[in-house]
Amino acid sequence: MIDIVNQLNAIRRQVSRNTEEVGVSLTRRYDASIEDVWEAITDPDRIKRWLMPISGDLRVGGAFQLEGNAGGEILQCEPPRRLKVTFGGETSIVEVRLSAEGEQTALELEHTVPIDMAGSGAGALFVGPGWDGALMGLGRFLAGEATGDPVKAARSTQVQEFSKASVQAWAATIETSGTATADELAAAKEASLAGFAPDLH
Repeated sequence: MIDIVNQLNAIRRQVSRNTEEVGVSLTRRYDASIEDVWEAITDPDRIKRWLMPISGDLRVGGAFQLEGNAGGEILQCEPPRRLKVTFGGETSIVEVRLSAEGEQTALELEHTVPIDMAGSGAGALFVGPGWDGALMGLGRFLAGEATGDPVKAARSTQVQEFSKASVQAWAATIETSGTATADELAAAKEASLAGFAPDLH
């Protein structure tokens, strides 16, 4: 069973917007060493156990592909602290930063997309809930809770319930940020719910 409330509350969300891009930021802490977290997000054998299978030339300058999802190019890799990649397009950039905090590791993920692609801060609703699900999956994996196929699990009713609550959390974050109009937010929220929680929509 997934503790949806605690999993949602474990993530801090932010949305920013300027004339050029929209930034989606997430922060979460894990009860694991920085080396363990780094390996979990960079080792293909571990990635497929909490996210999905990954293939490609997994080094700086190489390309990667998540099975059935986005691919990109590895721009920077500084073990065990920083990974920067393109994600789904040359101008869609994801950067992950890790820092040790006592016996925990803080993970910061920032996804920036051009304003002409995102439209407004409401564009965060097309990626934020997916990243929430990924960070939850990583946490369950690091805690020894995740078993079976993560792709199949993502379609389960329970994970869709998590995703539906995640959409609400992101909508509230966007509203607070003032980066989208009410109409932009309403339209993006409807589309996000249909994508991330189709059986509950």
